[in-house]
Amino acid sequence: MPIVAFAVIVLFTRFSEKLSKTISIFAIAYGFVYSTITLFQTLGNPAGFVIDKGFDWLVLGSFTLQIGMYVDGLTVVMLMVVTIVALLVHIYSIGYMKGDPRTSRYFAFLSLFSFSMLGLVLANNFFLIFCFWELVGVSSYFLIGFWYEKKSASDAGKKAFITNRIGDYGFIIGLLLTFFTFGSLAYSDIFGAVHHDPSHFSAGTLAAIGIFLFCGAVGKSAQYPLHVWLPDAMEGPTPVSALIHAATMVAAGVYMVARALAIYHAAPEAGMVVAWVGGITSLMAATIGLVQKDIKRVLAYSTVSQLGYMMMALGLGSFAAGTFHLMTHAFFKACLFLGAGSVIHAVHAQDIFRMGGLSRKMKATSTTFIIASLSISGIFPLSGFWSKDEIIASAEGYLPLLILAIGVAFMTAFYMFRLVFLTFFGEPRDKDAFEHAHESPKVMTWPLIVLAFLSIFAGWVGIPWLPKGFSSFAIDFGHGVHHAEFNFLLAGISTVVALSGIFLAYMIYIRKAIDHVAIGQKFSLAYKFLFNKWYWDEIYDAIVIRPILWFAEFLAKFDKYVIDGLVNFMGKFTLVLSWLHNLFDKYVIDGAVNGTGYTVKGIGWIISRAQTGRLYNYAFIIVLGVVVILIVKLF
Repeated sequence: MPIVAFAVIVLFTRFSEKLSKTISIFAIAYGFVYSTITLFQTLGNPAGFVIDKGFDWLVLGSFTLQIGMYVDGLTVVMLMVVTIVALLVHIYSIGYMKGDPRTSRYFAFLSLFSFSMLGLVLANNFFLIFCFWELVGVSSYFLIGFWYEKKSASDAGKKAFITNRIGDYGFIIGLLLTFFTFGSLAYSDIFGAVHHDPSHFSAGTLAAIGIFLFCGAVGKSAQYPLHVWLPDAMEGPTPVSALIHAATMVAAGVYMVARALAIYHAAPEAGMVVAWVGGITSLMAATIGLVQKDIKRVLAYSTVSQLGYMMMALGLGSFAAGTFHLMTHAFFKACLFLGAGSVIHAVHAQDIFRMGGLSRKMKATSTTFIIASLSISGIFPLSGFWSKDEIIASAEGYLPLLILAIGVAFMTAFYMFRLVFLTFFGEPRDKDAFEHAHESPKVMTWPLIVLAFLSIFAGWVGIPWLPKGFSSFAIDFGHGVHHAEFNFLLAGISTVVALSGIFLAYMIYIRKAIDHVAIGQKFSLAYKFLFNKWYWDEIYDAIVIRPILWFAEFLAKFDKYVIDGLVNFMGKFTLVLSWLHNLFDKYVIDGAVNGTGYTVKGIGWIISRAQTGRLYNYAFIIVLGVVVILIVKLF
């Protein structure tokens, strides 16, 4: 339905903004209803619900490549996440994009993205997932650079696209290794072979497959060191940030790792690579989020950090924890991004130090934003509490990662409530912006309310004491891999840590008992290091971008001064040769030819003088000849 909506809007209704909106929203609403029906089918089948259908697209000898769908519990979770968030973003966009001259184009791109993401989730083989993976990248490029007249937006679109191509290069290598190892790219064939006899395959080969496949996820899910594209992607419209860069597209990498967890389970070395990359990413992004001033960039680095959390859990083999946090995070982070969009829509600014006191004018926005912030901080009994603590529990037995996870929980709570307190509480720091602030229209606040509701209750499906909760659901369809049991001690510690982060933010930004400016000046080097994002952009600029630009400039100058000079020299040399050739041709070749003719002609003329045709001339010559001979003989 979304791809039909895209085609109809592009071909027929692009000049009618109202009709384009209606078609796009109807298509994704249809997808939501169908996904809900599939969810109930899954829950109503205790024996397990797996659909693996397809048709042969390419047959090469014994190898058959299918186009088809694979539906199990993980698929259903992703279908619900994608369609719920996409539907709410579509509705929210009615208000946010009002007055934009390219609204029809915007909704067409949303439909294209929805189609691409749903296709990625439903694919039944790695080749097909890669096709939709690239379509998601194209859709992201269109939407990040939607306001392409802004150089920062067009640059951000290119940065996201190119950075993801680097990760996808590794993904392609992983696909080739998978094909040559298993002789197939179908999930059922690969996972069945791994579960049946993992010892049949080389441990090194399985580890290589896992690591190269993970390269694609490093790009798509913005993991270290390819995380640099996601914060800049905030240049797109804020609903795009909620849909693509908070809830769905960036979750594609996590989904792919979760889908291939059988490989990581059989190759624990690759799993540890995933876990450590996720842990480092989570820590790094959380530290950067502590000092950012742009409301959307704080949320962007929060997204990178939470994606790292999910990767860490999956790398440690906790299928349930990683996928559970993927689901809950989608709802509270979408709520936060749409809330940020509501704030930006009201004050036309993104610097949180220009805000303050907005809760007085934006009750719905501030309330839903606070609920989502409590959820991401992991406060009981909101959704984030259950999924975050399961991730922390999955790190039990890996002390460095456990400490890292708890530290990130503290920083997450701190920077989220730093954002809350500076934006919605205290005195307004920009009087003019505050005077013009107003609550967003209902078409924007109702999606916030729905997402806030899900931020509270969606995680309740994972309460560990439920006989058939999310964990058992994930194990049924996760091939029986390990999941973390609820740990009361760790849950208590992480809750205290999160509350401590909130309290510290309160003391600094509300009570002002601690001067954050003085702290920044005292630790200026650390502050600059974090504010400049660990200097990752500068590092890439120094070791990648500048050398490439220098080399390109060198080639341009080489072309100008060497190649063009050589061409010009050869041209002039050719002219000289041509001139010499003309001289040689004129005076030597032509001279020799003409000279021969003149010589023959002269000799003929001389001979012709002797052939007069008169008898007395011939008699005279004969007599003369006789006289000459006699003289010679006598003397």
